[in-house]
Amino acid sequence: MNKRIAAIVSAIAGILACGPLAAAEEPKPEAAEPLYATVNGQPVTLREFAGAFNAHLRQKYYHGQVPQDQLESIKKEVGDRLILRVLMLDEARRRGIAADEKQIDRTVAEYDARYAASASWQQSREAMLPGLKKQLVEQDVLRQMEAIGRTIAEPSEDTVREFHTKRIELFTEPEKLRLHTILLRVDPSAPKATWDAAREEAARMVARLRAGEAKFEDLASLHSQDVSADKGGDMGYLHVGMIPEAIQARIDAITLGTVSDPIDVLEGVTIFRLDERIPPKVMKFEDVAGRARDLLKRDLSNEAWEKFNADLRKNAAVTLVEQPASAVQAPAKD
Repeated sequence: MNKRIAAIVSAIAGILACGPLAAAEEPKPEAAEPLYATVNGQPVTLREFAGAFNAHLRQKYYHGQVPQDQLESIKKEVGDRLILRVLMLDEARRRGIAADEKQIDRTVAEYDARYAASASWQQSREAMLPGLKKQLVEQDVLRQMEAIGRTIAEPSEDTVREFHTKRIELFTEPEKLRLHTILLRVDPSAPKATWDAAREEAARMVARLRAGEAKFEDLASLHSQDVSADKGGDMGYLHVGMIPEAIQARIDAITLGTVSDPIDVLEGVTIFRLDERIPPKVMKFEDVAGRARDLLKRDLSNEAWEKFNADLRKNAAVTLVEQPASAVQAPAKD
């Protein structure tokens, strides 16, 4: 079966089995599923929570080990999302918000066109369609609710100017350095003797450069294994922050036009020459007014969204059901 079709089949099967509103809208089964929580009287099943939890882990830690000390906070994050989803859909019903049916139909038509030649899609389509449409409807309603929750008034120019002043770091070009480098590459797993030999060679170069016996550009062209070698080691202008802190500290200790001592880096042993230092530059409001407005609106929108969520949660009746510690675990890695 086509992997994407299989994923859709699996997702729809999960929706049909344990959609967040399914238990509230359909007759209760004789044997009720174990619950993770109830939200305004609506059940969120443990199976639904486990599915969302495992999907989150796969997305965030793809083929990586999940830190054990983060599991509880991840469980809370996933649980909060599920609870908020139910609350959003509840609020949407209260407000009479309906999905854009024409958009839903267009999306289904896109699936039909994309998988027209797939036997799996053709065989599964009718069984999947109700669950697929239910999922698309809920996604569209949630999209509309987020748009409502993020709605803000257009900030005045005075407010934008105040934001520019208070958050001036956002509108300041960081200090820039112009550097030349010579890199003697050493494999990180190389023995100590290899590293010592590179350090000794670099020290000899530094001595020659400081004595005026050689030009930095010539040594870089002949010996450097950095990508800048064909430019005589010229790295161009680098913003402070682009250079690792430990190396930045060593560069800050030298004066313009001078050569650093050899420095161990991940790639080997390097030497720097500091050619120019351009101080930070504060950008005038008039030059960044549009960006300042956009950043402020982003911040205000995020604040409005957080308050909207908090208000929904504050007025909700949420009961978490106690579960054994082993009920939801991080999936084993292959």
